Amino acid sequence: MEIQFLGAAGTVTGSKYLLRIGSRRILVDCGLFQGYKQLRLRNRSALPIAPDEIDTVILTHAHLDHSGYLPVLVREGFAGPVLATQATRDLCGILLPDSGRLQEEEAEFANRHGYSKHKPALPLYTEEDALRSLRSFAPVAFGETVDLGDGISLRLSPAGHMLGAASVRVEHGGRSIVFSGDVGRAKEPILYPPAPLEPADYLVVESTYGNRRHEDVDALSALEAVFDRTFKRGGIVIIPSFAVGRAQTLMYMIYQLKQAGRMPTHVPVYLNSPMAIGATKLYLKHHDYHRLSAQECEAVCASVHAVATPEESRRLNEKTRGPAVIIAGSGMATGGRVLHHIKAFGPDPRNTILFAGFQAGGTRGASMVAGAQEVKIHGDYIPIRAEVANIDSLSGHADYVEMLEWLRAAKMRPRRVFVTHGESDAADAMRHHIEESLGWPAEVPEQLQKVKLD
Repeated sequence: MEIQFLGAAGTVTGSKYLLRIGSRRILVDCGLFQGYKQLRLRNRSALPIAPDEIDTVILTHAHLDHSGYLPVLVREGFAGPVLATQATRDLCGILLPDSGRLQEEEAEFANRHGYSKHKPALPLYTEEDALRSLRSFAPVAFGETVDLGDGISLRLSPAGHMLGAASVRVEHGGRSIVFSGDVGRAKEPILYPPAPLEPADYLVVESTYGNRRHEDVDALSALEAVFDRTFKRGGIVIIPSFAVGRAQTLMYMIYQLKQAGRMPTHVPVYLNSPMAIGATKLYLKHHDYHRLSAQECEAVCASVHAVATPEESRRLNEKTRGPAVIIAGSGMATGGRVLHHIKAFGPDPRNTILFAGFQAGGTRGASMVAGAQEVKIHGDYIPIRAEVANIDSLSGHADYVEMLEWLRAAKMRPRRVFVTHGESDAADAMRHHIEESLGWPAEVPEQLQKVKLD
């Protein structure tokens, strides 16, 4: 058994782990690199293995930094199954085509306005590429032991974090390895907490918050405070949000505020993301994965105005007056419709741009949270005079103390722990916490490093 780290090594994006077991090649996660340009350029580079040599792909969950490279892999020759929970498959059915469509739109926009250095600008993949990749999915239930052939078995366990997210355990010849995926929080408003860590000889663990704790604040009260001071200015709150998970949590919290009389019921809330609209419907389908009843799901959906078309989105910029709330993708302001809202509302000091969780280095979100006075959008520099806020406690990732609590409950001490999916300082801090608090041997692998699991 050998593992090679094809992504999420020294960075928080691009998760890809290649397992070589005898003659078999298994790719755990197939994510896009996001953030800094030097990372995004890796998406255009060939993998160190031909896609048609990979036998199986296993996805921990549907976020694009874990699934978004799959359309390229299939287009370039991968013909095996993609194993994931049914909810992950359903969410990928929304996220991947939308990602391809956005890339096509952005390439067309860049070519029309001439701001790309590439002539012509081309999408990494198209909507059709994404739709083709969806035919490869084979759903796997939590707790089900799946025979992958040649004595290799797979089992998925709930990881919290988002609808359908899983930790992955692969076993062969008496040796086992667990991939944590992204680990959620025990007290997340909607999702159930992560299941206990499965016994494993080797562990690949995320470290997004490896050097930080979440603020010890009541997120609902913090959200109420942002709304209150913005609405008193007559402003609009723009919330860049991940379409899956974070958007639904925000919608539920706004619903709670209105129900409790802590937010004016007449303030309109717009959900400007076809992805988020579709993902929200999946919460009605997958009741076993979250805490909300069908009635609560329906009430939350009815409390927002769904914005489906680009024309409706443009009208928001032209006609919306405060107070109002607009939730739009993406969560780190890396693309999507929220960029047009930031261009329209970011220069006005009455408004607020509210981020709701971790902002990876190199993203517009990280720049604005750090105090940037302007950001580059569609080739132009947009002044940011609006208030910029971040409710870090809304993150879907466990912080390092919560991670240690999850690890400490393990029934087996791993032989080696590989700390991935975090910025360099966060990953090294998580390594240190694991070694000092648990006494487990831990290391931070490098990009493309190979390790034999003897």
